[in-house]
Amino acid sequence: MEKMVARETKIVQSNEKSKSWKLQADICIVGAGISGISAALEAAKLGRKVVLVDSLPALGGQAVNSVIGTFCGLFSNGPKRFQVTHGIADGILKDLGAQGALTYKEGPLTTVVLYDEVALARWIDKQILASGVTLVLGAVLREVKREGSRVQELEVATRYGDVRVAANGFVDASGDAALTYLAGFDCQEPVTHVQGTQMFVVEGLDETNLPTYPEFRERVEARAHVYGLKRKDGLMFYLRGTGVAMANMTHIETPLDPIEASRIALSGRDQADVAYEFLKGEYPEIYKNSRIRAYALPGIRQTRWIVGEQQLTSDDVIRAVKFDDAVTRTSWPIELHDRADGYVWEPFGDDHLHTVPFGSLVVKGAENLLAAGRCIDADATALSSVRVMGPCIAMGAAVAHAFDLADGKAISAVDRKALRERLFDNVDRINPPHLND
Repeated sequence: MEKMVARETKIVQSNEKSKSWKLQADICIVGAGISGISAALEAAKLGRKVVLVDSLPALGGQAVNSVIGTFCGLFSNGPKRFQVTHGIADGILKDLGAQGALTYKEGPLTTVVLYDEVALARWIDKQILASGVTLVLGAVLREVKREGSRVQELEVATRYGDVRVAANGFVDASGDAALTYLAGFDCQEPVTHVQGTQMFVVEGLDETNLPTYPEFRERVEARAHVYGLKRKDGLMFYLRGTGVAMANMTHIETPLDPIEASRIALSGRDQADVAYEFLKGEYPEIYKNSRIRAYALPGIRQTRWIVGEQQLTSDDVIRAVKFDDAVTRTSWPIELHDRADGYVWEPFGDDHLHTVPFGSLVVKGAENLLAAGRCIDADATALSSVRVMGPCIAMGAAVAHAFDLADGKAISAVDRKALRERLFDNVDRINPPHLND
C-alpha cells in the first residue's frame, strides 16, 4: 500500500478588510433565468465582454430551478401555428428535441412545449461555458453605484468574498427589478398580490389511462375541498413515454420579505403534498407506484417591476397593437393569477399577435440600464401575457442588440429602426415553417 503523505496546510484568519474582486465588462446582466441567458449568449455572440450574475449557485433561474417545465408563447395560435420566437429557442428546440426531452402539447389555440428540466439545465450550462461569459453565481446584490442617470458598478456578496462589476451597460433580468430598485430608480408593485406556484415532479406513474385536460380540471374543481386544496383548478404536464409528470396545482404568496419568503419556501411544499394526495386518491391506478421525485424552488410570477419609458397596457395586448419599436411578439393569453383559488385565463383568436415595445424595457431616467423578462414595464394584466418563456427569450436578445448598437453611449441614442431590423426573426418573420407541416 502506498504510504500516505500528510498534506500541508496554512493558518488563515479573517480581517476587517474582506477579500474582493473587481470585474470590467461591456455588459453586466443580473439574473440567469431564460431572459438573462438569452441576453448573455446573444451579447457574447456579438463579441461583447459579458458578466452574468445570479443569486443562485446554478444557471437557469426559474426555467430550471423552479421546474416551470413549459415553454409558453413560442408559437402563434390557430390551425397553421408557427414559431414566433427564435434565437436560443431554435437551439433548445433542436437539441432537446433530438434527445427526446421535449413534448409538444397543442391545445385548441395555444401550443405548449414541455421539457425535461435536467436536459435544459445541461444545455444552458454547456452553451454558457462555450460562450466565454464570465459567471458570478451565488451572488446577492449589496449595492449599486450610479452617477446621475448612469449606473457605474454593482457590488455583490458571495460566500467567497465581495465582487464589484463595472460595465458600460446593465441588464435587469432579476425578475424582481432588484437592480433597478437598488439603483434608486422608480419601480412598481401590484396592488392585488399575484400568486406564485410550488411545482413538483412525479415519477413512476402509469400512462395507460391519463385523464384529458378538461376532465382533470373538472375533477379538481369538484373534489379540491375534500383534500383541502387551496387552488380549485390545476394542471398536470406529462412527459409522454417517461412516466414523469410536472404538477402545477398550488398557489403560494411570493412576498418581497426575506422572513416570509423563507417560510413560504417550505410551507409551499405542504401544498404540494396535499396535491399529491389528491392525485393518488382520485387516480389510484395512475399514481399507485409513483413518488415525488423533486420539489422545485418556489415559482414567482409577478412581484415588482420597473417604471419604463413606456408601459404596455392590457388594452395594447387585447387590441394586438403592433408597435414600431416592437422587440417581441406572442399570442399567449392573459393569465393573471390574482386570487388564491384560481386565475384569469383569456385566450386570443387565430390571427392574434401582440407585441412589446422597446420602451417597456427602458428604465425611465436611466442612461444605460435595460430590463428583460418579467420585470419590464406593463400593467399587471398585460404582464401576465408576456412574462412567459417565448417573449422573455426575445427580450433578452433585444437588450443585447440594443447595447451593441449603443456601443457605450446612452441607450436613448439607439436607432430603433436598426434594432428592429436586427430582431427581424422575433418580430417580423412571416414565413417560418409551421409546427404541423
